[in-house]
Amino acid sequence: MHLSEYAALDATGLAQLIRDGQMSASQVRAVALQALQAVNPQLNAVVEVWTDEPGVVEGPLRGVPLLLKDLGITAAGRRNELGSALALGCTAQSDSELMRRFRRAGLLALGRTATPEFAASTTTESRLLGPTRNPWDVARSAGGSSGGAGVAVAAGMVPVAHATDGGGSIRVPASLCGLFGLKPSRGRVPMGPEVDEVWSGLAVHGVLTRSVRDSAALLDAIHGHAAGDPFHIQAPEASFLALCQRPPRPLRIGLQTSPLNGEALHPAVHNALLQTVGHLEALGHRVEPVAVDIGVSWEAFVALNARFWSSNTAAWIDAIAAATGRSIDTHTLEPATLALYRQGKALSATELLGALYERNIVARHAGGLLEAHDVLLSPTLPGLAPMLGTYNAQQEQLDGWGWMNHVFNQSPFTALANVVGAPAMSVPLAHDPLTGLPIGMQFMGRFGDEGLLLGLAGQLERALPWAQRRPAVWAGNA
Repeated sequence: MHLSEYAALDATGLAQLIRDGQMSASQVRAVALQALQAVNPQLNAVVEVWTDEPGVVEGPLRGVPLLLKDLGITAAGRRNELGSALALGCTAQSDSELMRRFRRAGLLALGRTATPEFAASTTTESRLLGPTRNPWDVARSAGGSSGGAGVAVAAGMVPVAHATDGGGSIRVPASLCGLFGLKPSRGRVPMGPEVDEVWSGLAVHGVLTRSVRDSAALLDAIHGHAAGDPFHIQAPEASFLALCQRPPRPLRIGLQTSPLNGEALHPAVHNALLQTVGHLEALGHRVEPVAVDIGVSWEAFVALNARFWSSNTAAWIDAIAAATGRSIDTHTLEPATLALYRQGKALSATELLGALYERNIVARHAGGLLEAHDVLLSPTLPGLAPMLGTYNAQQEQLDGWGWMNHVFNQSPFTALANVVGAPAMSVPLAHDPLTGLPIGMQFMGRFGDEGLLLGLAGQLERALPWAQRRPAVWAGNA
Protein backbone atom coordinates (compact mmCIF):
# COMPACT_ATOMS: atom_id res chain seq x y z
CA MET A 1 0.00 0.00 0.00
CA HIS A 2 1.34 3.42 -0.98
CA LEU A 3 1.31 6.18 1.61
CA SER A 4 -1.18 8.17 -0.45
CA GLU A 5 -3.65 5.26 -0.31
CA TYR A 6 -3.15 4.76 3.41
CA ALA A 7 -3.47 8.46 4.28
CA ALA A 8 -6.67 8.81 2.24
CA LEU A 9 -8.48 6.01 4.11
CA ASP A 10 -10.41 6.54 7.30
CA ALA A 11 -10.46 4.03 10.14
CA THR A 12 -13.60 2.34 8.84
CA GLY A 13 -12.04 1.90 5.40
CA LEU A 14 -8.82 0.45 6.80
CA ALA A 15 -10.74 -1.96 9.04
CA GLN A 16 -12.70 -3.18 6.01
CA LEU A 17 -9.50 -3.81 4.03
CA ILE A 18 -8.14 -5.89 6.90
CA ARG A 19 -11.41 -7.83 7.33
CA ASP A 20 -11.50 -8.57 3.61
CA GLY A 21 -7.93 -9.87 3.70
CA GLN A 22 -6.62 -7.26 1.27
CA MET A 23 -4.13 -6.08 3.92
CA SER A 24 -2.92 -7.65 7.13
CA ALA A 25 -2.85 -5.76 10.41
CA SER A 26 0.95 -5.97 10.41
CA GLN A 27 1.14 -4.48 6.92
CA VAL A 28 -1.08 -1.58 7.97
CA ARG A 29 1.09 -1.03 11.04
CA ALA A 30 4.19 -0.86 8.85
CA VAL A 31 2.64 1.74 6.55
CA ALA A 32 1.40 3.77 9.53
CA LEU A 33 4.88 3.85 11.04
CA GLN A 34 6.20 4.96 7.66
CA ALA A 35 3.64 7.80 7.63
CA LEU A 36 4.72 8.94 11.10
CA GLN A 37 8.35 8.92 10.05
CA ALA A 38 7.57 10.85 6.86
CA VAL A 39 5.80 13.89 8.33
CA ASN A 40 6.14 14.02 12.11
CA PRO A 41 9.64 15.63 12.01
CA GLN A 42 8.04 18.66 10.31
CA LEU A 43 5.09 18.86 12.68
CA ASN A 44 6.19 17.66 16.15
CA ALA A 45 2.85 16.00 16.89
CA VAL A 46 4.01 12.60 18.17
CA VAL A 47 6.28 12.57 21.21
CA GLU A 48 6.92 8.82 21.35
CA VAL A 49 6.45 6.02 18.81
CA TRP A 50 5.79 2.45 19.92
CA THR A 51 6.95 -0.32 17.61
CA ASP A 52 6.59 -3.13 20.13
CA GLU A 53 2.86 -3.18 20.87
CA PRO A 54 1.57 -6.78 20.91
CA GLY A 55 -0.72 -8.16 18.23
CA VAL A 56 -4.25 -6.83 18.09
CA VAL A 57 -7.35 -8.77 19.09
CA GLU A 58 -10.43 -9.38 17.00
CA GLY A 59 -12.78 -6.42 17.06
CA PRO A 60 -14.74 -4.07 14.81
CA LEU A 61 -11.65 -1.91 14.21
CA ARG A 62 -9.04 -4.64 14.20
CA GLY A 63 -5.62 -3.41 13.12
CA VAL A 64 -6.54 0.28 12.83
CA PRO A 65 -3.66 2.50 14.04
CA LEU A 66 -4.36 4.82 16.97
CA LEU A 67 -2.36 7.43 18.87
CA LEU A 68 -2.95 8.28 22.52
CA LYS A 69 -2.86 11.75 24.01
CA ASP A 70 -0.08 12.02 26.58
CA LEU A 71 -2.63 12.75 29.28
CA GLY A 72 -5.87 11.35 30.69
CA ILE A 73 -5.42 7.75 29.52
CA THR A 74 -2.95 5.13 30.71
CA ALA A 75 -1.42 2.12 28.97
CA ALA A 76 0.41 -0.40 31.13
CA GLY A 77 4.17 0.08 31.02
CA ARG A 78 3.97 3.26 28.95
CA ARG A 79 5.04 6.74 29.95
CA ASN A 80 2.44 9.38 30.76
CA GLU A 81 4.23 12.72 31.05
CA LEU A 82 1.49 15.34 30.56
CA GLY A 83 3.72 17.60 28.50
CA SER A 84 5.65 18.53 31.64
CA ALA A 85 9.16 18.23 33.02
CA LEU A 86 7.55 17.56 36.40
CA ALA A 87 6.20 14.23 35.13
CA LEU A 88 9.17 13.05 33.04
CA GLY A 89 9.53 9.30 33.25
CA CYS A 90 6.16 8.70 34.94
CA THR A 91 4.98 5.27 33.80
CA ALA A 92 1.54 3.72 34.09
CA GLN A 93 1.18 0.49 36.01
CA SER A 94 -2.03 -0.61 34.30
CA ASP A 95 -4.45 0.12 31.49
CA SER A 96 -7.25 2.55 32.22
CA GLU A 97 -10.77 1.45 31.34
CA LEU A 98 -10.75 3.43 28.11
CA MET A 99 -7.47 1.81 27.05
CA ARG A 100 -9.01 -1.61 27.63
CA ARG A 101 -11.92 -0.66 25.40
CA PHE A 102 -9.62 0.58 22.66
CA ARG A 103 -7.80 -2.74 22.78
CA ARG A 104 -11.06 -4.74 22.74
CA ALA A 105 -12.12 -2.83 19.62
CA GLY A 106 -8.95 -4.12 17.92
CA LEU A 107 -7.21 -0.75 17.72
CA LEU A 108 -3.42 -0.70 17.70
CA ALA A 109 -1.76 2.08 19.72
CA LEU A 110 1.38 3.43 18.06
CA GLY A 111 2.48 6.09 20.54
CA ARG A 112 1.78 9.33 22.39
CA THR A 113 0.77 12.73 21.01
CA ALA A 114 1.85 16.15 22.22
CA THR A 115 -0.21 18.19 24.66
CA PRO A 116 0.40 21.53 26.37
CA GLU A 117 1.55 21.17 29.96
CA PHE A 118 -1.27 19.72 32.06
CA ALA A 119 -3.70 20.53 29.20
CA ALA A 120 -4.08 24.06 30.56
CA SER A 121 -4.09 25.80 27.18
CA THR A 122 -5.75 25.78 23.77
CA THR A 123 -2.44 25.81 21.93
CA THR A 124 0.11 22.98 21.93
CA GLU A 125 3.42 24.74 22.44
CA SER A 126 5.06 23.18 25.48
CA ARG A 127 8.39 24.38 26.79
CA LEU A 128 9.49 20.77 27.22
CA LEU A 129 8.93 19.56 23.65
CA GLY A 130 8.49 22.67 21.55
CA PRO A 131 5.58 23.74 19.35
CA THR A 132 3.31 21.38 17.49
CA ARG A 133 2.80 22.77 13.99
CA ASN A 134 -0.40 23.02 12.02
CA PRO A 135 -0.14 20.95 8.81
CA TRP A 136 -2.13 23.60 6.89
CA ASP A 137 0.51 26.22 7.74
CA VAL A 138 3.50 25.13 9.81
CA ALA A 139 3.98 28.67 11.13
CA ARG A 140 0.62 28.45 12.93
CA SER A 141 -0.81 26.76 16.01
CA ALA A 142 -2.71 23.49 15.76
CA GLY A 143 -4.81 24.32 18.81
CA GLY A 144 -4.99 22.37 22.01
CA SER A 145 -4.95 20.76 24.29
CA SER A 146 -5.30 17.77 21.95
CA GLY A 147 -3.12 19.51 19.38
CA GLY A 148 -0.80 16.60 18.70
CA ALA A 149 -3.79 14.33 18.14
CA GLY A 150 -5.33 16.80 15.70
CA VAL A 151 -2.15 17.21 13.68
CA ALA A 152 -1.50 13.47 13.49
CA VAL A 153 -4.96 12.80 12.05
CA ALA A 154 -5.06 15.83 9.73
CA ALA A 155 -1.63 15.02 8.29
CA GLY A 156 -2.58 11.40 7.60
CA MET A 157 -0.30 9.74 10.16
CA VAL A 158 -3.24 7.85 11.66
CA PRO A 159 -6.97 7.93 10.89
CA VAL A 160 -8.01 8.38 14.50
CA ALA A 161 -6.44 9.69 17.70
CA HIS A 162 -7.52 9.76 21.31
CA ALA A 163 -8.29 13.22 22.71
CA THR A 164 -9.73 14.85 25.81
CA ASP A 165 -11.87 17.95 26.22
CA GLY A 166 -12.14 20.03 29.40
CA GLY A 167 -12.94 23.38 27.79
CA GLY A 168 -12.72 22.77 24.06
CA SER A 169 -9.66 20.54 23.71
CA ILE A 170 -11.24 18.22 21.12
CA ARG A 171 -13.13 20.90 19.21
CA VAL A 172 -10.40 23.56 19.05
CA PRO A 173 -7.84 21.38 17.21
CA ALA A 174 -10.67 19.94 15.13
CA SER A 175 -11.52 23.43 13.94
CA LEU A 176 -7.93 24.54 13.33
CA CYS A 177 -6.88 21.28 11.64
CA GLY A 178 -9.97 20.66 9.50
CA LEU A 179 -11.25 17.60 11.38
CA PHE A 180 -14.45 16.26 12.87
CA GLY A 181 -14.40 16.36 16.66
CA LEU A 182 -17.21 15.26 18.98
CA LYS A 183 -17.12 16.00 22.71
CA PRO A 184 -19.43 13.42 24.30
CA SER A 185 -21.80 14.08 27.19
CA ARG A 186 -20.41 13.95 30.70
CA GLY A 187 -20.37 10.30 31.71
CA ARG A 188 -20.85 8.85 28.22
CA VAL A 189 -17.26 7.51 28.16
CA PRO A 190 -15.71 6.15 31.38
CA MET A 191 -12.88 8.05 33.06
CA GLY A 192 -11.86 5.34 35.55
CA PRO A 193 -10.84 3.38 37.36
CA GLU A 194 -8.41 5.78 39.07
CA VAL A 195 -10.77 8.78 38.84
CA ASP A 196 -14.51 9.29 38.57
CA GLU A 197 -14.50 12.79 37.08
CA VAL A 198 -11.67 14.91 35.70
CA TRP A 199 -11.60 18.65 36.42
CA SER A 200 -14.74 18.24 38.54
CA GLY A 201 -16.72 16.90 35.59
CA LEU A 202 -15.61 19.40 32.94
CA ALA A 203 -13.36 16.98 31.06
CA VAL A 204 -14.35 14.01 28.91
CA HIS A 205 -12.64 11.50 26.63
CA GLY A 206 -13.18 11.32 22.89
CA VAL A 207 -11.40 11.07 19.55
CA LEU A 208 -10.46 13.18 16.55
CA THR A 209 -11.22 11.80 13.09
CA ARG A 210 -11.47 12.79 9.44
CA SER A 211 -14.94 11.27 8.98
CA VAL A 212 -18.19 11.30 10.93
CA ARG A 213 -18.59 7.54 10.63
CA ASP A 214 -15.24 6.98 12.33
CA SER A 215 -16.23 9.06 15.36
CA ALA A 216 -19.53 7.19 15.51
CA ALA A 217 -17.83 3.80 15.28
CA LEU A 218 -15.32 4.73 17.96
CA LEU A 219 -18.09 5.97 20.25
CA ASP A 220 -19.87 2.65 19.78
CA ALA A 221 -16.67 0.92 20.91
CA ILE A 222 -15.98 2.98 24.02
CA HIS A 223 -19.26 4.30 25.45
CA GLY A 224 -21.10 2.89 28.43
CA HIS A 225 -20.57 2.94 32.16
CA ALA A 226 -18.01 0.84 33.99
CA ALA A 227 -18.36 -0.60 37.49
CA GLY A 228 -18.36 2.18 40.05
CA ASP A 229 -18.86 5.01 37.57
CA PRO A 230 -20.79 8.01 38.95
CA PHE A 231 -22.92 8.24 35.79
CA HIS A 232 -24.96 5.84 33.70
CA ILE A 233 -26.34 7.38 30.49
CA GLN A 234 -28.91 5.33 28.62
CA ALA A 235 -27.61 3.91 25.36
CA PRO A 236 -29.30 5.12 22.15
CA GLU A 237 -31.98 3.03 20.44
CA ALA A 238 -29.54 2.18 17.64
CA SER A 239 -25.78 2.18 17.25
CA PHE A 240 -24.10 5.55 16.86
CA LEU A 241 -22.80 4.33 13.49
CA ALA A 242 -26.36 3.68 12.32
CA LEU A 243 -27.54 7.03 13.68
CA CYS A 244 -24.87 8.99 11.82
CA GLN A 245 -26.20 7.53 8.57
CA ARG A 246 -29.80 8.50 9.37
CA PRO A 247 -30.76 12.05 8.32
CA PRO A 248 -32.36 13.93 11.21
CA ARG A 249 -35.87 15.33 11.09
CA PRO A 250 -36.07 19.07 10.32
CA LEU A 251 -34.43 20.70 13.33
CA ARG A 252 -34.99 23.95 15.13
CA ILE A 253 -31.48 25.38 15.43
CA GLY A 254 -30.56 28.32 17.64
CA LEU A 255 -27.92 30.61 16.13
CA GLN A 256 -25.31 32.25 18.37
CA THR A 257 -23.59 34.90 16.27
CA SER A 258 -21.29 36.43 18.89
CA PRO A 259 -19.32 34.93 21.79
CA LEU A 260 -20.28 35.46 25.41
CA ASN A 261 -17.34 37.82 25.87
CA GLY A 262 -18.83 40.18 23.29
CA GLU A 263 -15.80 40.22 21.01
CA ALA A 264 -16.15 40.40 17.22
CA LEU A 265 -15.67 37.45 14.88
CA HIS A 266 -12.95 37.35 12.23
CA PRO A 267 -14.64 38.29 8.93
CA ALA A 268 -13.90 34.88 7.41
CA VAL A 269 -15.48 33.13 10.40
CA HIS A 270 -18.53 35.40 10.25
CA ASN A 271 -18.98 34.66 6.54
CA ALA A 272 -18.53 30.94 7.14
CA LEU A 273 -21.25 31.02 9.80
CA LEU A 274 -23.69 32.74 7.44
CA GLN A 275 -22.90 30.21 4.72
CA THR A 276 -23.52 27.38 7.19
CA VAL A 277 -26.93 28.85 8.01
CA GLY A 278 -27.78 28.82 4.31
CA HIS A 279 -26.72 25.20 3.96
CA LEU A 280 -28.77 24.16 6.98
CA GLU A 281 -31.85 25.92 5.69
CA ALA A 282 -31.39 24.28 2.27
CA LEU A 283 -31.45 20.94 4.09
CA GLY A 284 -34.81 21.82 5.61
CA HIS A 285 -33.74 23.00 9.07
CA ARG A 286 -35.05 26.14 10.73
CA VAL A 287 -32.30 28.47 11.99
CA GLU A 288 -33.15 31.42 14.23
CA PRO A 289 -30.92 33.84 16.15
CA VAL A 290 -30.98 33.44 19.93
CA ALA A 291 -29.69 35.52 22.81
CA VAL A 292 -27.64 33.09 24.88
CA ASP A 293 -28.29 33.85 28.55
CA ILE A 294 -26.29 31.59 30.86
CA GLY A 295 -27.43 33.23 34.09
CA VAL A 296 -24.04 34.69 35.05
CA SER A 297 -21.72 37.27 33.53
CA TRP A 298 -18.83 36.33 31.27
CA GLU A 299 -16.41 37.29 34.06
CA ALA A 300 -18.23 35.03 36.52
CA PHE A 301 -18.30 32.21 33.95
CA VAL A 302 -14.54 32.38 33.48
CA ALA A 303 -14.01 32.59 37.24
CA LEU A 304 -16.06 29.47 37.98
CA ASN A 305 -14.09 27.53 35.36
CA ALA A 306 -10.84 28.93 36.76
CA ARG A 307 -11.67 27.53 40.18
CA PHE A 308 -12.18 24.05 38.74
CA TRP A 309 -9.10 24.22 36.51
CA SER A 310 -6.75 25.61 39.15
CA SER A 311 -7.85 23.44 42.08
CA ASN A 312 -7.71 20.23 40.07
CA THR A 313 -4.38 21.19 38.48
CA ALA A 314 -2.92 21.97 41.90
CA ALA A 315 -3.96 18.59 43.30
CA TRP A 316 -2.58 16.86 40.20
CA ILE A 317 0.75 18.65 40.50
CA ASP A 318 1.04 17.87 44.21
CA ALA A 319 0.46 14.17 43.52
CA ILE A 320 3.07 14.00 40.75
CA ALA A 321 5.63 15.95 42.78
CA ALA A 322 5.13 13.56 45.68
CA ALA A 323 5.56 10.54 43.41
CA THR A 324 8.66 11.85 41.64
CA GLY A 325 10.30 13.74 44.50
CA ARG A 326 10.69 16.79 42.26
CA SER A 327 10.23 20.35 43.39
CA ILE A 328 7.35 22.53 42.21
CA ASP A 329 9.03 25.59 40.73
CA THR A 330 10.10 27.28 37.51
CA HIS A 331 12.45 24.40 36.68
CA THR A 332 9.63 21.87 36.51
CA LEU A 333 6.62 23.96 35.46
CA GLU A 334 5.92 26.61 32.86
CA PRO A 335 4.95 30.09 34.14
CA ALA A 336 1.25 29.72 33.33
CA THR A 337 1.02 26.29 34.96
CA LEU A 338 2.83 27.51 38.05
CA ALA A 339 0.47 30.48 38.24
CA LEU A 340 -2.52 28.11 38.03
CA TYR A 341 -1.00 25.94 40.74
CA ARG A 342 -0.61 28.89 43.09
CA GLN A 343 -4.15 30.03 42.39
CA GLY A 344 -5.50 26.56 43.14
CA LYS A 345 -3.56 26.27 46.39
CA ALA A 346 -5.01 29.59 47.55
CA LEU A 347 -8.64 28.60 46.93
CA SER A 348 -10.90 27.81 49.85
CA ALA A 349 -13.40 24.96 49.99
CA THR A 350 -16.26 27.43 50.05
CA GLU A 351 -14.97 29.08 46.87
CA LEU A 352 -15.01 25.72 45.13
CA LEU A 353 -18.54 25.09 46.39
CA GLY A 354 -19.47 28.50 44.98
CA ALA A 355 -18.21 27.37 41.58
CA LEU A 356 -20.42 24.27 41.81
CA TYR A 357 -23.40 26.50 42.64
CA GLU A 358 -22.71 28.74 39.66
CA ARG A 359 -22.22 25.72 37.40
CA ASN A 360 -25.76 24.68 38.28
CA ILE A 361 -27.07 28.14 37.35
CA VAL A 362 -25.37 27.94 33.96
CA ALA A 363 -26.62 24.39 33.34
CA ARG A 364 -30.24 25.34 34.14
CA HIS A 365 -30.18 28.33 31.82
CA ALA A 366 -28.57 26.36 28.99
CA GLY A 367 -31.05 23.54 29.57
CA GLY A 368 -33.90 25.97 29.02
CA LEU A 369 -32.32 27.18 25.79
CA LEU A 370 -32.01 23.61 24.54
CA GLU A 371 -35.61 22.85 25.44
CA ALA A 372 -36.63 25.52 22.92
CA HIS A 373 -34.06 24.44 20.30
CA ASP A 374 -32.78 21.05 19.23
CA VAL A 375 -29.25 22.33 18.64
CA LEU A 376 -27.23 25.50 19.28
CA LEU A 377 -25.01 26.61 16.36
CA SER A 378 -21.98 28.89 16.64
CA PRO A 379 -18.48 29.05 15.21
CA THR A 380 -16.12 26.77 17.09
CA LEU A 381 -13.63 29.61 17.39
CA PRO A 382 -13.91 33.37 16.76
CA GLY A 383 -10.74 33.51 14.66
CA LEU A 384 -8.23 31.61 12.57
CA ALA A 385 -5.22 29.62 13.76
CA PRO A 386 -2.79 32.01 15.50
CA MET A 387 0.85 32.27 14.59
CA LEU A 388 3.13 30.15 16.77
CA GLY A 389 4.58 32.07 19.68
CA THR A 390 1.80 34.64 19.95
CA TYR A 391 -0.52 32.70 22.27
CA ASN A 392 2.08 32.21 25.01
CA ALA A 393 3.90 35.51 24.57
CA GLN A 394 2.54 37.10 27.76
CA GLN A 395 2.27 34.11 30.07
CA GLU A 396 5.13 35.18 32.33
CA GLN A 397 3.27 38.41 33.14
CA LEU A 398 -0.06 36.73 34.03
CA ASP A 399 -1.25 35.30 37.32
CA GLY A 400 -3.62 32.32 37.37
CA TRP A 401 -6.73 34.43 36.88
CA GLY A 402 -5.11 36.34 34.07
CA TRP A 403 -4.09 33.13 32.30
CA MET A 404 -7.63 31.76 32.54
CA ASN A 405 -9.05 34.96 31.09
CA HIS A 406 -6.57 34.70 28.23
CA VAL A 407 -7.39 31.05 27.51
CA PHE A 408 -11.14 31.58 27.58
CA ASN A 409 -11.00 34.68 25.42
CA GLN A 410 -9.13 32.65 22.80
CA SER A 411 -11.93 30.05 22.78
CA PRO A 412 -15.11 31.69 24.12
CA PHE A 413 -17.67 29.37 22.49
CA THR A 414 -16.51 25.93 23.57
CA ALA A 415 -16.50 25.84 27.39
CA LEU A 416 -20.27 26.14 27.82
CA ALA A 417 -20.75 22.52 26.75
CA ASN A 418 -18.17 21.40 29.34
CA VAL A 419 -19.85 23.27 32.17
CA VAL A 420 -23.27 21.94 31.16
CA GLY A 421 -22.00 18.43 30.42
CA ALA A 422 -23.71 18.44 27.03
CA PRO A 423 -22.38 16.96 23.78
CA ALA A 424 -20.91 19.32 21.21
CA MET A 425 -19.08 18.88 17.93
CA SER A 426 -16.88 20.87 15.60
CA VAL A 427 -17.62 20.18 11.94
CA PRO A 428 -15.09 21.26 9.23
CA LEU A 429 -17.59 23.03 7.00
CA ALA A 430 -15.55 25.99 5.73
CA HIS A 431 -12.15 27.51 5.09
CA ASP A 432 -10.71 30.99 4.76
CA PRO A 433 -10.46 31.83 1.04
CA LEU A 434 -7.35 33.99 1.61
CA THR A 435 -5.21 31.58 3.65
CA GLY A 436 -6.89 28.25 3.01
CA LEU A 437 -7.07 27.65 6.77
CA PRO A 438 -9.93 25.44 8.02
CA ILE A 439 -12.90 26.91 9.91
CA GLY A 440 -15.04 24.68 12.10
CA MET A 441 -18.67 25.17 13.06
CA GLN A 442 -19.82 24.09 16.52
CA PHE A 443 -23.13 22.37 17.22
CA MET A 444 -24.17 21.79 20.84
CA GLY A 445 -26.97 19.36 21.69
CA ARG A 446 -28.99 18.23 24.64
CA PHE A 447 -27.43 16.05 27.31
CA GLY A 448 -27.10 12.47 26.08
CA ASP A 449 -28.15 13.31 22.52
CA GLU A 450 -24.97 12.46 20.63
CA GLY A 451 -27.06 10.46 18.18
CA LEU A 452 -28.86 13.57 16.94
CA LEU A 453 -25.59 15.46 16.53
CA LEU A 454 -24.02 12.59 14.62
CA GLY A 455 -27.06 12.35 12.35
CA LEU A 456 -26.79 16.06 11.58
CA ALA A 457 -23.03 15.78 11.04
CA GLY A 458 -23.50 12.87 8.65
CA GLN A 459 -26.09 14.84 6.70
CA LEU A 460 -23.74 17.82 6.44
CA GLU A 461 -20.82 15.60 5.43
CA ARG A 462 -22.84 14.14 2.56
CA ALA A 463 -24.01 17.59 1.44
CA LEU A 464 -20.67 19.36 1.93
CA PRO A 465 -17.95 16.68 1.74
CA TRP A 466 -14.58 17.64 3.15
CA ALA A 467 -12.63 14.37 2.78
CA GLN A 468 -10.68 15.52 -0.27
CA ARG A 469 -9.26 18.65 1.38
CA ARG A 470 -5.56 18.13 2.06
CA PRO A 471 -3.21 20.19 4.22
CA ALA A 472 0.15 21.34 2.91
CA VAL A 473 1.94 18.70 4.99
CA TRP A 474 0.24 15.36 4.35
CA ALA A 475 1.67 11.85 4.56
CA GLY A 476 0.16 11.06 1.19
CA ASN A 477 2.59 13.46 -0.46
CA ALA A 478 5.65 11.70 0.95
